[in-house]
Amino acid sequence: MQKIHFQDLGNKSYQSTWDLQTELLQKNVKIKFENRKNNTTVPTKSHFLFVEHPHVYTLGKSGDISNLLLSEEQLKEKGITFFKINRGGDITYHGPEQIVGYPILDLENFFTDIHKYLRLLEETIILTIAEYGLKGVRSEGETGVWLDVGTPFARKICALGVRASRWITMHGFALNVNTNLGYFDHIIPCGIRGKAVTSMQVELGKEIPVNEVKEKIKKHFCALFDAEFV
Repeated sequence: MQKIHFQDLGNKSYQSTWDLQTELLQKNVKIKFENRKNNTTVPTKSHFLFVEHPHVYTLGKSGDISNLLLSEEQLKEKGITFFKINRGGDITYHGPEQIVGYPILDLENFFTDIHKYLRLLEETIILTIAEYGLKGVRSEGETGVWLDVGTPFARKICALGVRASRWITMHGFALNVNTNLGYFDHIIPCGIRGKAVTSMQVELGKEIPVNEVKEKIKKHFCALFDAEFV
């Protein structure tokens, strides 16, 4: 059973959290480089971060800037920051009452398969929201967790976007719990036109305790990855 160092960062800026992820990833990359160079077996450290960000839009490395529907001036007026970043995927929103999870895992300690990794992140969320009576599913060719795929009412409840370097992961998932969905109106979420975004609060008609959802995510993540948080 793999040990994963867990931290809940609370409310933290996107830039400082990105810097922390990068630092943790680079430490592991350095360990792996030194191991190869010196024929040693110093273990890497896997991490899992929870965080809530102040209002921010992030655009993936292959994303289209035209999917951001606000000017720089309008972003300032609304108090929203913007970052072009190095994960996969297009544009998404992060904000209060949304659970963002960033696993920094050495996949060589688990399995060396990025697609399997993404599917297990999706499964973590699918199992979590199932505890609230929500049937999350995958949408072919569209990473993330959705409701009512294959109908005119398909809507995304959780976005995913990751990056890996030497099998060390960063970035992760964003689950809309009590999120203000109005902020998605200023982007074309994930570059997908004509499909809505939703939250657990909207679907269930009541506010959901964020910490309660976090505990369920942790439980399912550890079971799926055969790991424990320390």
